[in-house]
Amino acid sequence: MIDIKDTSFFICLIVLLICLPLHFLSVSHSKLTILFGEQKGDKLGKALGIISGWGFFLCLMGLWISPQPIFIIPAFNMKLIILPLLNIPIYLMHIILATPFIIISIWFGISGVLATGLEVADYHKPNKVIRKGIYAKIRHPQYFAAIIAHIGFSILFAGLFSLLSTPIIVIYNYLISRKEEIELIKEFGKEYEEYKEKVPMFIPRLRK
Repeated sequence: MIDIKDTSFFICLIVLLICLPLHFLSVSHSKLTILFGEQKGDKLGKALGIISGWGFFLCLMGLWISPQPIFIIPAFNMKLIILPLLNIPIYLMHIILATPFIIISIWFGISGVLATGLEVADYHKPNKVIRKGIYAKIRHPQYFAAIIAHIGFSILFAGLFSLLSTPIIVIYNYLISRKEEIELIKEFGKEYEEYKEKVPMFIPRLRK
């Protein structure tokens, strides 16, 4: 008999991938409007945006904490604590290496929400091209934050499968970023294309 704990990582990964087409549909505003009308299409887009967004976030957390083989960084491999309930060991060197990733991800994530507002962050439907704040440095700060957070928490919790899944998380966020930009170009045209040429997708621009 297969223990559900042994498959929880792969269940989270599969559900996370299922969120991808839901996200694609949630940002296809013109298509939803044609199929369902403006009011119903808008409501459906918002609902799908919430489901796909929170689904991705919860499944990402699931990848971090699911039972899986661990890796231990040899230097300073002192075990500090074991997280209750989850039974995950936390090692000193893992804390040292993971902390910068986690801090950076929190900063980019919060900065992105502050620049767009919570509604736009949830529903992925801006009413203008946002160029202020963190969006003057990077086009997709929240997706960049998700990638960095995944690396950081995978290191912190020493999750081998989680860390090895990083390329999947990078590709996932790249695909949804590309899809959103296709829709943004449809909605804002040359204005967004000019913004896209000046500001990088994932690698923050350091100089003004």
